[in-house]
Amino acid sequence: MFGDEGRRPVPVHAPPGSPSANPPVVPPTPLRVRKRVWTDVAKIISTVCNPFLTSLALFVILADARSASSYDFWVLLFNSAFFTSIAPMLFIFYLYATDRISDLDMSIRTERERVFIAFVVFYALGAIDLWLIHAPAIMTASMAGYAASALVVQWITRYWKISTHALGITAPLVALTVLFGQRPAPFYILIPLVGWSRVYLRAHTLLQVLAGTLLALATTLLFFRIFHVV
Repeated sequence: MFGDEGRRPVPVHAPPGSPSANPPVVPPTPLRVRKRVWTDVAKIISTVCNPFLTSLALFVILADARSASSYDFWVLLFNSAFFTSIAPMLFIFYLYATDRISDLDMSIRTERERVFIAFVVFYALGAIDLWLIHAPAIMTASMAGYAASALVVQWITRYWKISTHALGITAPLVALTVLFGQRPAPFYILIPLVGWSRVYLRAHTLLQVLAGTLLALATTLLFFRIFHVV
Protein backbone atom coordinates (compact mmCIF):
# COMPACT_ATOMS: atom_id res chain seq x y z
CA MET A 1 0.00 0.00 0.00
CA PHE A 2 1.02 3.59 -0.45
CA GLY A 3 0.79 6.41 2.09
CA ASP A 4 -1.40 9.46 1.75
CA GLU A 5 1.20 11.22 -0.30
CA GLY A 6 1.04 8.42 -2.86
CA ARG A 7 4.80 8.20 -3.13
CA ARG A 8 6.30 6.07 -0.35
CA PRO A 9 5.21 2.43 0.16
CA VAL A 10 4.06 1.66 3.67
CA PRO A 11 4.64 -1.91 4.92
CA VAL A 12 1.57 -3.79 5.94
CA HIS A 13 1.85 -6.02 9.01
CA ALA A 14 -0.35 -9.02 9.55
CA PRO A 15 -2.47 -8.81 12.69
CA PRO A 16 -1.13 -10.80 15.64
CA GLY A 17 -2.38 -14.34 15.82
CA SER A 18 -3.04 -14.70 12.08
CA PRO A 19 -1.41 -17.70 10.26
CA SER A 20 0.73 -15.42 8.10
CA ALA A 21 2.19 -13.73 11.18
CA ASN A 22 3.70 -17.00 12.45
CA PRO A 23 4.41 -19.27 9.44
CA PRO A 24 4.99 -22.92 10.33
CA VAL A 25 8.60 -24.08 10.49
CA VAL A 26 9.23 -26.79 7.92
CA PRO A 27 11.77 -29.34 9.21
CA PRO A 28 14.65 -30.18 6.84
CA THR A 29 14.16 -33.23 4.69
CA PRO A 30 16.35 -36.02 6.06
CA LEU A 31 18.94 -37.50 3.72
CA ARG A 32 17.74 -40.87 2.56
CA VAL A 33 19.89 -43.62 1.10
CA ARG A 34 18.26 -46.12 -1.19
CA LYS A 35 18.08 -49.55 0.36
CA ARG A 36 19.60 -51.12 -2.76
CA VAL A 37 22.45 -48.66 -3.23
CA TRP A 38 25.14 -51.00 -1.87
CA THR A 39 23.74 -53.85 -3.93
CA ASP A 40 24.00 -51.67 -7.02
CA VAL A 41 27.57 -50.65 -6.14
CA ALA A 42 28.53 -54.29 -5.65
CA LYS A 43 26.98 -55.23 -8.99
CA ILE A 44 28.87 -52.44 -10.77
CA ILE A 45 32.20 -53.52 -9.28
CA SER A 46 31.47 -57.15 -10.09
CA THR A 47 30.56 -56.33 -13.69
CA VAL A 48 33.45 -53.97 -14.39
CA CYS A 49 35.93 -56.44 -12.87
CA ASN A 50 34.54 -59.42 -14.75
CA PRO A 51 37.34 -61.96 -15.47
CA PHE A 52 36.84 -61.63 -19.22
CA LEU A 53 37.38 -57.88 -19.05
CA THR A 54 40.32 -57.98 -16.64
CA SER A 55 42.12 -60.53 -18.80
CA LEU A 56 41.48 -58.37 -21.86
CA ALA A 57 42.93 -55.35 -20.05
CA LEU A 58 45.97 -57.41 -19.06
CA PHE A 59 46.78 -58.54 -22.58
CA VAL A 60 46.22 -55.06 -24.01
CA ILE A 61 48.87 -53.76 -21.60
CA LEU A 62 51.25 -56.67 -22.19
CA ALA A 63 50.92 -56.44 -25.96
CA ASP A 64 51.60 -52.71 -25.85
CA ALA A 65 54.59 -53.10 -23.53
CA ARG A 66 56.20 -55.88 -25.55
CA SER A 67 55.41 -54.91 -29.17
CA ALA A 68 57.88 -53.14 -31.45
CA SER A 69 55.27 -51.81 -33.89
CA SER A 70 51.53 -51.33 -34.32
CA TYR A 71 51.38 -54.48 -36.42
CA ASP A 72 53.05 -56.51 -33.66
CA PHE A 73 50.68 -55.02 -31.11
CA TRP A 74 47.56 -56.10 -32.98
CA VAL A 75 48.94 -59.56 -33.75
CA LEU A 76 49.80 -60.15 -30.09
CA LEU A 77 46.54 -58.69 -28.86
CA PHE A 78 44.33 -60.71 -31.18
CA ASN A 79 46.15 -63.98 -30.51
CA SER A 80 45.76 -63.48 -26.77
CA ALA A 81 42.41 -61.71 -26.41
CA PHE A 82 40.65 -64.15 -28.72
CA PHE A 83 41.34 -67.09 -26.41
CA THR A 84 40.88 -65.33 -23.05
CA SER A 85 38.01 -62.96 -23.77
CA ILE A 86 36.36 -63.05 -27.19
CA ALA A 87 35.84 -66.80 -27.66
CA PRO A 88 34.88 -67.52 -24.01
CA MET A 89 32.40 -64.63 -23.94
CA LEU A 90 30.78 -65.72 -27.20
CA PHE A 91 30.58 -69.25 -25.83
CA ILE A 92 28.89 -68.03 -22.64
CA PHE A 93 26.43 -65.88 -24.60
CA TYR A 94 25.60 -68.88 -26.80
CA LEU A 95 24.92 -71.09 -23.78
CA TYR A 96 22.75 -68.40 -22.19
CA ALA A 97 20.84 -67.67 -25.41
CA THR A 98 20.09 -71.38 -25.87
CA ASP A 99 19.03 -71.74 -22.22
CA ARG A 100 21.88 -74.08 -21.31
CA ILE A 101 22.91 -71.92 -18.35
CA SER A 102 20.63 -70.02 -15.99
CA ASP A 103 22.51 -66.70 -16.02
CA LEU A 104 25.72 -65.15 -17.35
CA ASP A 105 27.46 -65.54 -13.98
CA MET A 106 26.81 -69.31 -14.02
CA SER A 107 25.44 -69.08 -10.50
CA ILE A 108 24.51 -72.76 -10.39
CA ARG A 109 27.61 -74.75 -9.49
CA THR A 110 26.77 -77.76 -11.66
CA GLU A 111 26.64 -75.53 -14.74
CA ARG A 112 30.15 -74.25 -14.08
CA GLU A 113 31.86 -77.62 -14.31
CA ARG A 114 30.94 -78.17 -17.95
CA VAL A 115 31.69 -74.59 -18.94
CA PHE A 116 35.15 -74.62 -17.38
CA ILE A 117 36.11 -77.63 -19.46
CA ALA A 118 35.71 -75.36 -22.49
CA PHE A 119 37.67 -72.60 -20.76
CA VAL A 120 40.58 -74.98 -20.16
CA VAL A 121 40.60 -75.80 -23.88
CA PHE A 122 40.45 -72.12 -24.89
CA TYR A 123 43.31 -71.09 -22.60
CA ALA A 124 45.47 -74.10 -23.47
CA LEU A 125 45.05 -73.41 -27.19
CA GLY A 126 45.88 -69.77 -26.51
CA ALA A 127 49.10 -70.70 -24.73
CA ILE A 128 50.11 -73.00 -27.60
CA ASP A 129 49.25 -70.32 -30.14
CA LEU A 130 51.34 -67.66 -28.36
CA TRP A 131 54.24 -70.09 -28.05
CA LEU A 132 54.06 -70.92 -31.77
CA ILE A 133 54.14 -67.27 -32.86
CA HIS A 134 57.05 -66.62 -30.45
CA ALA A 135 55.11 -64.16 -28.33
CA PRO A 136 56.90 -62.59 -25.35
CA ALA A 137 57.38 -65.06 -22.53
CA ILE A 138 55.28 -63.03 -20.10
CA MET A 139 52.25 -63.32 -22.40
CA THR A 140 52.66 -67.06 -22.94
CA ALA A 141 53.20 -67.59 -19.21
CA SER A 142 50.11 -65.55 -18.36
CA MET A 143 48.00 -67.58 -20.78
CA ALA A 144 49.37 -70.85 -19.39
CA GLY A 145 48.56 -69.61 -15.90
CA TYR A 146 44.97 -69.00 -16.95
CA ALA A 147 44.78 -72.53 -18.39
CA ALA A 148 46.11 -74.06 -15.18
CA SER A 149 43.77 -71.95 -13.04
CA ALA A 150 40.77 -72.95 -15.16
CA LEU A 151 41.73 -76.62 -14.82
CA VAL A 152 41.95 -76.34 -11.03
CA VAL A 153 38.68 -74.40 -10.86
CA GLN A 154 36.98 -77.00 -13.05
CA TRP A 155 38.00 -79.74 -10.63
CA ILE A 156 37.16 -77.76 -7.47
CA THR A 157 33.76 -76.77 -8.88
CA ARG A 158 32.61 -80.37 -8.52
CA TYR A 159 32.63 -79.87 -4.77
CA TRP A 160 32.89 -76.13 -4.11
CA LYS A 161 32.25 -72.77 -5.79
CA ILE A 162 35.58 -70.93 -5.87
CA SER A 163 35.53 -67.24 -6.83
CA THR A 164 36.69 -66.67 -10.40
CA HIS A 165 36.19 -62.92 -9.96
CA ALA A 166 38.83 -62.91 -7.21
CA LEU A 167 41.07 -65.02 -9.41
CA GLY A 168 40.41 -62.79 -12.41
CA ILE A 169 41.42 -59.55 -10.67
CA THR A 170 44.43 -60.96 -8.81
CA ALA A 171 46.25 -62.70 -11.69
CA PRO A 172 46.54 -59.57 -13.90
CA LEU A 173 47.76 -57.45 -11.00
CA VAL A 174 50.46 -60.00 -10.16
CA ALA A 175 51.55 -60.09 -13.81
CA LEU A 176 51.65 -56.30 -14.05
CA THR A 177 53.65 -56.09 -10.83
CA VAL A 178 56.24 -58.43 -12.33
CA LEU A 179 56.35 -56.24 -15.43
CA PHE A 180 56.21 -52.75 -13.90
CA GLY A 181 57.39 -53.21 -10.33
CA GLN A 182 55.57 -51.16 -7.70
CA ARG A 183 53.66 -48.93 -10.12
CA PRO A 184 50.46 -51.04 -10.14
CA ALA A 185 50.41 -51.13 -6.31
CA PRO A 186 47.46 -48.67 -5.90
CA PHE A 187 45.29 -50.95 -8.01
CA TYR A 188 45.61 -53.74 -5.45
CA ILE A 189 42.69 -52.07 -3.68
CA LEU A 190 40.57 -53.72 -6.37
CA ILE A 191 41.20 -57.16 -4.85
CA PRO A 192 39.34 -56.51 -1.56
CA LEU A 193 36.72 -54.44 -3.41
CA VAL A 194 35.95 -57.27 -5.80
CA GLY A 195 35.99 -59.74 -2.92
CA TRP A 196 33.57 -57.58 -0.95
CA SER A 197 31.23 -57.30 -3.93
CA ARG A 198 31.07 -61.06 -4.40
CA VAL A 199 30.44 -61.71 -0.71
CA TYR A 200 27.90 -58.88 -0.44
CA LEU A 201 25.98 -60.24 -3.43
CA ARG A 202 26.05 -63.65 -1.75
CA ALA A 203 27.72 -65.12 -4.80
CA HIS A 204 30.59 -66.47 -2.68
CA THR A 205 31.76 -66.83 0.87
CA LEU A 206 34.85 -65.07 2.18
CA LEU A 207 36.77 -68.35 2.08
CA GLN A 208 35.86 -68.88 -1.57
CA VAL A 209 37.12 -65.38 -2.40
CA LEU A 210 40.40 -65.98 -0.54
CA ALA A 211 40.83 -69.31 -2.35
CA GLY A 212 40.42 -67.63 -5.73
CA THR A 213 42.97 -64.97 -4.80
CA LEU A 214 45.55 -67.51 -3.61
CA LEU A 215 45.03 -69.72 -6.65
CA ALA A 216 45.70 -66.79 -8.97
CA LEU A 217 48.83 -65.86 -7.07
CA ALA A 218 50.16 -69.43 -7.09
CA THR A 219 49.50 -70.27 -10.75
CA THR A 220 50.74 -66.94 -12.07
CA LEU A 221 54.03 -67.08 -10.19
CA LEU A 222 54.48 -70.79 -10.99
CA PHE A 223 54.25 -70.32 -14.75
CA PHE A 224 56.26 -67.13 -14.63
CA ARG A 225 58.97 -69.24 -13.04
CA ILE A 226 58.57 -72.02 -15.63
CA PHE A 227 58.87 -69.56 -18.52
CA HIS A 228 61.75 -67.73 -16.82
CA VAL A 229 59.82 -64.48 -16.50
CA VAL A 230 60.90 -64.16 -12.86
